[in-house]
Amino acid sequence: MKNIILIGMPGTGKSVVGQALAERLGYDFVDADDLIVEAAGKTLPEILRTEGVDALLAVEGRVGQTLDCSNTVVATGGSMVLSREAMDHLRENGVVVWLETPLSQISDRMPEDLTDRGIAAPPGMGIREIYAQREALYAKYADVIVASRPGEDDTAHQVEEVLRTVGMQL
Repeated sequence: MKNIILIGMPGTGKSVVGQALAERLGYDFVDADDLIVEAAGKTLPEILRTEGVDALLAVEGRVGQTLDCSNTVVATGGSMVLSREAMDHLRENGVVVWLETPLSQISDRMPEDLTDRGIAAPPGMGIREIYAQREALYAKYADVIVASRPGEDDTAHQVEEVLRTVGMQL
């Protein structure tokens, strides 16, 4: 069975929705951010503060390019779409679901300092600019777009329903 790859902005709930969806479907769950931390031996904010945005993006890209799993819900980092190679690899054995969330909701969930959240963006770039940079990439890589809802279980149910509607064997 194919993997389900969740993409979207930081703060859309990819991790919590991914866990709920994996439980619903009896799939495994992988959070790409956890794999990045494991590979780098540092938290995302530590990578950003000591090595910079490019280093975080490089590790994230390698994680995405080498991930080997099946029957797994994968919550990607919000910047995974910046690596074409990673996304091409993930799409080989997965259906990509964009958890689309209004910018106003995302902004409400973000701390003042985006580095504290481990968000890969140059210093001074705000959430609105990050969204503008990535929105077209989310659309490009998405096989399915699901509007996220309040509550991870409701969103997980919505993802499951949409995937069944498009004929994915779950």
